Amino acid sequence: MPLIRLDKYISQRSQLTRSQIKALCARGKVTVDGAVVKSSDTKIDPETAVVAADGAQISSETKRYILLNKPEGYVSSTEDGDGPSVLELVPEELRTKDLFPAGRLDKDSLGALLITNDGDLAHKILSPKRHVSKIYIVKLDRPFKSKYVDIFESGVELASGEVCLPAKVKMVENCEKLAFIELTEGKYHQVKRMFAAVENHVDILMRVSVGGLILPEKLGFGQCMELLHKDVENLLRPLDFDAFCSEFSGVFSAILINK
Repeated sequence: MPLIRLDKYISQRSQLTRSQIKALCARGKVTVDGAVVKSSDTKIDPETAVVAADGAQISSETKRYILLNKPEGYVSSTEDGDGPSVLELVPEELRTKDLFPAGRLDKDSLGALLITNDGDLAHKILSPKRHVSKIYIVKLDRPFKSKYVDIFESGVELASGEVCLPAKVKMVENCEKLAFIELTEGKYHQVKRMFAAVENHVDILMRVSVGGLILPEKLGFGQCMELLHKDVENLLRPLDFDAFCSEFSGVFSAILINK
């Protein structure tokens, strides 16, 4: 692997600009393998060097995959718009300049949101041709009706006239106002519009899986975790919907009941 400049290494893996890195080096705030380096143009091996800037270790990875348990009140964009951006919830040590949310959750929706700088992976997850599934749990205004199962499986026609792809839906056992729904597409406000089409209303919506990646129970609202390689691979793998509902209904229904 060719050697690269220290300032290039750090700028590709953090939010620091090259001028900021140069200033930190001059102040003795940058180390490589534990030794202070005062020249930002020093060449290092990106494969083996352990770099820290201003006391924080710089990750060696250029691609970053972060799972956020999105709380209410944040918008899924790279800039403040109708509210604060979800990027504000990413810890400083995980931030790079090019992070973006791969997909959207409404401002008032909760749950699993992938934040990354890997455009190729984001395209695979969001591409209609891939049909990467996403599972949500919803709290409804009125009790779940068994007819929803067949209607959703046949493809719900929305008020706009759009017809949704077949979707799976299942009431949470012993909770008649809670249900899981699995989608393989991402129309605007789709889950809410689907339930509106069957004369119900979604009070709370929470995404609990993307592909085969399940939102960890211990990841609280507003918290992030950096994904391991095996977790990233799971993003493109399908889940067994019925098995998921059986295994996780207690976990996620408890979260919504307490909201």
